[in-house]
This record gives sequence, structure tokens and C-alpha cells, in this order.
Amino acid sequence: MICSAWIEGVSTRKVDDLVRALGNESGISRSTVSRICKDIDEGVHEFLSRRLDRTWFPYLFVDATYLDVRVGHRVVCRALVVATGVSAEGRREILGMALGDAETVDFWTSFLRSLRERGLKVPSPEDPTGVVLVTSDAHAGIRAAVRAILPGAAWQRCRVHFARNITSRLGSARPRARGRPGLHDLRPDQSGGRGGPVQARRRFPEGGLPFRIAQMLIDAEPDLTAFAAFPREHWTKIWSNNPIERLNREIKRRADVVQVFPDSESVTRLIGSVLLEQHEEWQYGERRYLSQASLRRLTDMLQADNSTDGVNSRPALPPITT
Repeated sequence: MICSAWIEGVSTRKVDDLVRALGNESGISRSTVSRICKDIDEGVHEFLSRRLDRTWFPYLFVDATYLDVRVGHRVVCRALVVATGVSAEGRREILGMALGDAETVDFWTSFLRSLRERGLKVPSPEDPTGVVLVTSDAHAGIRAAVRAILPGAAWQRCRVHFARNITSRLGSARPRARGRPGLHDLRPDQSGGRGGPVQARRRFPEGGLPFRIAQMLIDAEPDLTAFAAFPREHWTKIWSNNPIERLNREIKRRADVVQVFPDSESVTRLIGSVLLEQHEEWQYGERRYLSQASLRRLTDMLQADNSTDGVNSRPALPPITT
């Protein structure tokens, strides 16, 4: 009960009050609560180091949030990165987490390499199944790490993050003008054409704000439309980082109870437990994120792309652009 209360976000001080309310007048000290909760370390370590080669994950989502951690006599803001994936069975899984000083190229590269070492599969000429799309924000460290560690994977820039960039460019006080260019201009049409941003730019005088927004769409178009190379049923599920951002909000909610983590090990213990709890809920408590029928279509598309003669194959997956 004590461990469950702590993982759910009840502070150690309130756990003591809970024990007293249940009839134990002597209560329980904070040190005892912390010592009991350390028993979960083994389960968290097993979860975060488990092998990933029992299946393959076509879609990978990565993101970071920041936590206050005590290092020596200082409190520093450290980056917590999390990776989730959609398995070939259509279910979401937590693949891993890591804590670092900042979102550097080296840190992201080390994190993705650790996933590869645990068996995360990438496509090959002999077998096209593996990570084929990575969705994230436009952080340069992530993009460089994806290019280095996940060959064969396209990169999808999170459309929600990009929409926020447009909003910040417009200013929160400026109302949306009718006909202003936006992400709707980047939705591929039935024939696969993507001329929306260019047409949008032509509607507005050069140098004006709508014109500059249309130019932003043109510059970012290859990264914002990488999702279009995959089954249409998957588009809304893979074109943004919304699912992992909801997970980050839950991480922050639990971390706000702690405020400042005493050390890196306590971060792994609590956040690892939160991730394990969410992983089990995804596995056993909700319907599949993607249908098995649509994933079979994805496999067929990948096999067609991998055919040597190229007959009846669709266009190659869009590369990561710089």
C-alpha cells in the first residue's frame, strides 16, 4: 500500500499521515517509507533494461522534459528523455528513459544506441521491418541521432509543435484571418499532391505575415508530411507527439509532488515506476492503438518498397532533411 501511494504521487510526509489514519498511532518515518519504496528498484531496472527484439516497432516517438535534481550541493535542471513505440501488434509500449544534463547530440545518440543494443530493430535490405518513422519536435540533437543510429527511418516533425511556432510568430493577440495559410495546406490530397503551401503563398503579397507563414510551411513541408508515406489510417496517430506529451504531463504531475529529487537514482525509481504503470495500462487496459489490419497493409507496403524490381511499389520513404 505504501509503495502504491508513493508511486501515485502521495508525498512521504502524507504517507505517514495515512498510516496514522489507518490505526498505526506511531506512524512511519520518512526514512522508512523511502527504504520500503526502494524495493521497487529491481522491477524498474528489469523493465527499463528488457530486450526489445521480441517484436518490431514501426513507429517511434521521442520527447524530453526537465526535472530539478540535486547534484552535490546544487539543484540543477536535468533532461529526462522518454521513448515510446507502436509494436507490430498495434499496441503502444514504453521503450526506455534516460536522464542527462542537456539534450545534446551525444546524449540523444547514446540514448538511441542503448535502444538498439537492447534489440530495437531497424530495416535492412533483407528485411524491411523495423523503425520506419520517428516523430519528435525539431530539436537538432534528436535529428542528428536519428540519422546516425536509426538508418532507414524517416523523420516526422511534430505538427503540433510546428503549429505552436506559427502561433508564436503570429502573436497571441492577433486573430486568425480567414484564408490564412496553415497546416491544412499540408494535408495531401487524394492524388498525393502537396501544392498547398505554394498556392497559399501566391494568395498573399510578398513580405506580409501570411506570406512568411506560407514560406515556413514550404520550408518545413518534407518534414511535416513524412506521415503521408504510410497507411492513411495511421496518419492522425503518427503526425504529432501528442501521446507522449500526455505522458510527460503525468510525469510532471508526479514530479511536482517531489519538487526537487535528492539524486538521479530517485528519479529513475519514481519516474521508472510511473512509466511501468503506464506501460502495463497500455498493454492490458486499452484497445490497440493501431489495428492489425492496417499494420498488415504497412508490412505489405514495406515489402513492396524493398522489392528489387520496383514494380508497383510506392515512392521511397521520405528522407530526413536538413
